[in-house]
Amino acid sequence: MPFNSGHFLSSKEDKLNKIYSYAVILLIHLIKQEVEKRTTRSGNVSIKNSVREINRVNKRKSGGYYASDVELLDIISEAMPAAVDCASLEVSEGLYESMDLMTLFDQILIIERAFKLIKNF
Repeated sequence: MPFNSGHFLSSKEDKLNKIYSYAVILLIHLIKQEVEKRTTRSGNVSIKNSVREINRVNKRKSGGYYASDVELLDIISEAMPAAVDCASLEVSEGLYESMDLMTLFDQILIIERAFKLIKNF
């Protein structure tokens, strides 16, 4: 079967979209932990599962990764607005609007923490 570059790009795009989805979940729980200053067992399990799935999806069968470290950081950063919107519904039982919630934590530190969790899995 000849190499189909369109299929390859589509496949990579699908993988990156899955990584993005898991990054949103990861960030939601990291934001919740940071703002509420507590952890829960379910939050910890969601973080662990998201990190595991990001690593599983990102690994190529032939070796290497679909997303480089730079691309991974970009994906995590791009996932932040969606994560903040979702977290605003959960943090302190929905007390904060997204814009207010963003003032309660350092986005860069949360992104760095997410990246470190993924890389150190």
